[in-house]
Amino acid sequence: MISSDASKLIIHIDASDIAYLLSGQTDVIKNRKRAKSNFESYGAFFDDEGFIQVPFSSDKNQNDFGNQEEQYEAITRLLKKFGFEFTISERAKSLVYEIDRENENFKEFSIKARNIRDNKHSSEDFKHFKEVTQKKLVRQPYKLQLLSSYHLAFAQNACNFSVPGTGKTGVVYGAYAYLKSLPKDNPKHVNRLFVICPLAAFDPWKLEFAEVFGKEPSVIELIGMSSNDRKAYYFSDSYNELTLISYQSVSNDVESFKKFLTREGNKVMVVLDEAHRIKNINGGKWAEAVLSIAKYANSRVVLTGTPAPNGYQDLHNLFKFIWPNKDILGFPLYYLENLTENRTPQSKRDITKLIGNLSPFFLRIKKSDFPDFPEAIYNEPIVVEMSSTQREIYKHIESKYIDYLEDKDNSEGFSKKLKSARLIRLQQCVTNPHLLERPLEEYMAQGEILNNETVDDREIMRLIKSYDPSNEIPPKFVEVLKLVKNIQKNGGADGNVVIWTIFIQNIHDLKSYLNANGIECALLYGTTPTEANELDILTRGEIIKQFHNPECPFKVIIANPFAVGESISLHKACHNAIYLEKNFNASMYMQSKDRIHRYGLTMDDEINYFYIISKDSIDETIHERILEKESRMLEIIESEEIPLFNMNMEEIEIYDDDDIEAIKKDYYARRAS
Repeated sequence: MISSDASKLIIHIDASDIAYLLSGQTDVIKNRKRAKSNFESYGAFFDDEGFIQVPFSSDKNQNDFGNQEEQYEAITRLLKKFGFEFTISERAKSLVYEIDRENENFKEFSIKARNIRDNKHSSEDFKHFKEVTQKKLVRQPYKLQLLSSYHLAFAQNACNFSVPGTGKTGVVYGAYAYLKSLPKDNPKHVNRLFVICPLAAFDPWKLEFAEVFGKEPSVIELIGMSSNDRKAYYFSDSYNELTLISYQSVSNDVESFKKFLTREGNKVMVVLDEAHRIKNINGGKWAEAVLSIAKYANSRVVLTGTPAPNGYQDLHNLFKFIWPNKDILGFPLYYLENLTENRTPQSKRDITKLIGNLSPFFLRIKKSDFPDFPEAIYNEPIVVEMSSTQREIYKHIESKYIDYLEDKDNSEGFSKKLKSARLIRLQQCVTNPHLLERPLEEYMAQGEILNNETVDDREIMRLIKSYDPSNEIPPKFVEVLKLVKNIQKNGGADGNVVIWTIFIQNIHDLKSYLNANGIECALLYGTTPTEANELDILTRGEIIKQFHNPECPFKVIIANPFAVGESISLHKACHNAIYLEKNFNASMYMQSKDRIHRYGLTMDDEINYFYIISKDSIDETIHERILEKESRMLEIIESEEIPLFNMNMEEIEIYDDDDIEAIKKDYYARRAS
C-alpha cells in the first residue's frame, strides 16, 4: 500500500497504469465542496482507503485517447488553484517526462508531415523514396500519387480522403513497398498487409496488387470460414503477405486479431478501406472492434472518399484509429456536432482550426488535381416516346398519385414510405410497364397496414392486363439495343458497355431482350455471388476479370448501382455507360459514373455517358434534379478539404422535398401546355 504523508498530497501512478492516485491529506479535498466537484468533473473517484483516483481517460472530454498529460495538467492546476501542497512520485515524474518528450517528438513529426503534405519536404529523402519505389513497383505512380505514398510512408499512420477513382489503393501499396524495404530492425519496418474492407473490395485489392507489383499476391480471404478456421489462421505459422477481412469478421475475431498483430515476426500495416463504416461514435460493434486493435498495429491507414458523411463528429473514430494515444482533433465530440449544425463566425474559425489540427495526417486528391485526365463526354439524353398503352398507364398513375404528393407530411413514417412507393410506380412505368404487375404492397415495409383508401392498385392492374410484354417491347429497350450495336462497332474498351438500371426485374428483362438480339450480357447485382459456389454461376470477381479480357464472350454488363457502387473498377475494360433509368440519389449516380472514369485512363481514352429518357415523364425531372445535385456536390468536393455530405447510398433517402416540388411543377407545366 502507498504510504501517506500527513502534510502533503502526493501524486502517484496506480499499479495498473490506468490512473493517477492522490494520497496523503486527501480529506482537505473531500471536505471542500468546490474542490471535490472540480476533481469529480475530471473523473476523480474517492475510495474507502483514503485515495483519490483520477483515470487517464476523462469522461468529461468524451474520448479514450489515454490522455495522461491532459489529466496530469488538470490535477496540478486544481491543486494549485485551491492552495494544496503536493509532491510528485518518481514514477509519476518519469511518466510525465516521457509524455513531454513524446509530445515534443510528435510536434516535430507533425511539422515534417505537414511539410510533406504541402510539398516542402526534403528533396534527398524524397529522392531516396522514389528510387526505392521505382525498383519495387512495376507500375509507377503518377506525381500526386507518389507524394501521397511518401507522406503515408513517413507518417506510417495517416488518412487518405481522395475522391473515388484517384488511386488510393496504389498509394497504400507504394508506401507499403517502401516500409517493407527498410531493415528489419527499423521500427517502421512492415512485412504484412491486413486490409479490412467490404467484401466487394476483395478482388480490387488483389487485382491492384498484381498490377502494381507485377506478380500475384500471397493472399488469404478470411470470409466464409468458420470461427475456428479463422482462429487457426491467426495462430498458424503460414505466411500470407496480404490478408483480406470484412468489418463484421473483425468484430467476431478481436482477441485473435490482437494476438496475430503482436506475434513475433509480424510487422503489420492495417488498412481500413471504406473507413466511413466505423463512423459510429455511439458504440457500434464494428467501430469498437476496429478501434480496440489499433494500438497493436505497426502501421495504420484510413481510406475513404467521404470522411464526414454526417458531420465533423464522424472524424473522431478515424483519427482515433490512426493515433490511439493522441487527441488529434482538439475538440470534444459534443462540440464537433455543434460545428456541423451551427455556422457562426466562431464556428467557422474553429472549423479552420480543426482542419489545421488534422492537416498533417491526411491527404486528399481530387480529380481536378490530375494534370492529364480525360474529360468525360455527357451525351444529350436520348428522348423516347412511350407506346400508346404505356402512356395511358402512366397518365393514370401520375394523375392519381399527384394529389398524394401534395401531402406535406414527409416524415419517416407511413406517409414517406407511401410516397416512395408511388414514385417507384412512376419510374417503373416509364421504363418497363411489365414491372407494374407486382402489387404496390410489395414495395412497402412488411407489417404496414394498408387499405384501398391509401393504396388502390386495382385500376393499374386492369390497365396492365392490356399491356402484353411479349408483343410490346418497351421503347427504352429498343433504344438501348440500337445504342449498344452502334457502340460495339468500335471494339475493345470503346466497344464494351455497362448498363445501369435500378430495378432488378429490368436487369433480367433487358438481358433476355438483348440475348434474343445477339448481344451476350453478364449481370452484376445483389444476388451475383461474391464467393465461389457449386453452381455454374460466375462470381462478381470472375465477371469483372473476364470483362477485362479481350476474348471475353460478353461485351455488356447490366448492373445495379446499389450492388456495384463501391470499390469496383471497370475503366480499363469499358468506356461507355448507359443509364436505362435513374432515381433521385445523386450519390449513387456519381459513384456509378466513377466505375469507368478513374485513375489509369489516358488522354486518348473517350469516356461516354448515355441517358435514355421517356418523353414528358418523371424521367426528365429526375435527370434535371440529378444534374443540379451533382453540381452542388462537386462544388463542395472541389472547394472543401473535408466535405460534409453523405455518399453512403444505404443511408440516403430516395428523394427530398425539393424533388417532390420539382415533380409537381413539371406535371402542372405539361398539363398547361
